[in-house]
Order: sequence, then C-alpha cells, then structure tokens
Amino acid sequence: MSYILYLKLGNKLFNKMNFGISTLSLIPVRREPSEKSEMVTQILFGEHYEIMENMVGWSHVKLAFDNYEGWIDQKMVTPITQRSFSKIVGSPSAVSTDIFTIIPINNEQNLMIVAGSTLPVWRPYKKEFRIEKDVYPMPGNCYYGDLKNAREVVISQALKYFNAPYLWGGRSPFGIDCSGFTQVIFKTAGIKLPRDASEQVHRGTAFSFVEEAEPGDIAFFDNDEGEIIHTGIIWKRNKIIHASGKVRIDNVDQFGIFNVDAKRYTHKMRVMKKIL
Repeated sequence: MSYILYLKLGNKLFNKMNFGISTLSLIPVRREPSEKSEMVTQILFGEHYEIMENMVGWSHVKLAFDNYEGWIDQKMVTPITQRSFSKIVGSPSAVSTDIFTIIPINNEQNLMIVAGSTLPVWRPYKKEFRIEKDVYPMPGNCYYGDLKNAREVVISQALKYFNAPYLWGGRSPFGIDCSGFTQVIFKTAGIKLPRDASEQVHRGTAFSFVEEAEPGDIAFFDNDEGEIIHTGIIWKRNKIIHASGKVRIDNVDQFGIFNVDAKRYTHKMRVMKKIL
C-alpha cells in the first residue's frame, strides 16, 4: 500500500468519528486517559467537540465552546458528522437556565439536563432543539438571543447556585469550581468566557475602586506568586458570590474576600473587571 493511500484510508477512518456532542447531563473530562486522573472540566449536555485523538477506551477532545482539551471515556461519546457539527456551529442555540430540566424522549425515557446546557439548532417558535435527526421539546426555561438585561440574568442565575458544593473541574449546580461558576453563569447570559480564571482575567475592562463595581462585574484574586487562583461575581456593593467550599456570599473590598463565617480574609484582591 502506498503512503498516500495509507493516509487517505487513515483519514477516512478517523473522520468517521471526528466530532461529537454530549447527550448526557455531564461528561467528566480528565487530564490523562485514566479514571484515576484528575477531572479538569465537564462537558454539559448539548456541548459539542472535536475528537483530536483516539486510543483504547478514551478520546482526546477539544470543546468548541471554550477550546478546552482533555480525555473522555469513549463510552460517553456520541459521534456526529462534520456536517452536523458545522450546522450546530452555524445555527442559533439556546441555553437552559433551570437548575435541572426533565426532557421527555418517549413514554419510557427522559433526559435530565442541568443549568448551562446547550440546546443546539434552536427553534424558538416551537421551543424545541435538534441533534442530528432527533428533535427534542424543551419544557423548561432557557435564554436565547441577545439579552438587554444581561446583568440581571447573571445575578439571578448566580443566586440559583447558592450552597452548591465545590468540585474541582465541576460546571454544574451539583458540583462546581470558581471559574466554572463564572463561566457557566455568563454562558446563560450569552457571553463566552474561557474555562480557567487565569485566562478569564484577560477579558473585560479593569477598574480601580470597589465603589465602582456593579452587579455582574468579576473580581480576580491571586497568590503570593502573583498567579490568578480564584474568581467570583460581584453581587452588590461589597458583596461577592463565589465558589469556595460551596457557592457562597462573602464581603469583598480592595484587600480581597472577607469570609463572613471564618471572620478573616481568605483571598487577596488582584483586579476587578467589567465584562458586561
């Protein structure tokens, strides 16, 4: 077999499963192809991805939403064609906003999706979405299109997560980390943010004084080495909603976050930014 023919056949075989979409509530994404490897993020329902590499039992994927990469269990992969992938990218999508929603498939099966899930190829006049040839109704609440009240949406969504447990790599109301929290909350307002706080900090416009903060602004916090290690959303003057042990509300000022339970500063202020 010639080298060119080998490449053509190899590419043809690989492209049969070059793209995928999550049809599960959550898919854990791991740093290495092992169940023992740390979870670095999660794929929510309806989020699509490119499959970069396959090995026995695992696929290395790149998420279309934030370009994050990692390994997922191949049993959780739902492959889609490149045409379907392109259609999803080029079509309007809605985002679920209820903490969870039960979507009926038939008389025997349901889907459960969490807040922040993507509803691809959205048909607002029918309140339904599509994955490949399958069409699903959306009985719950969702946001779609440009939002004029984005700050109100951000705050109302953030408060829904109050007391949600902290989970490294989590992006759902049942377990979430600090940057996953800000990313998913802003997703429901139609705004894309990177996955990690160290990248989110490069978005928006910085301002100097806490008194200038408005609901929906984002604050970032660093360690002694100057590395961004935490983030949260300004709720109201001198109050912040953030994921630390759980999603909680604490005091915030120019020095950082003052934990109202521990009665001490827990995070050192680096910068505040206006994203909206």
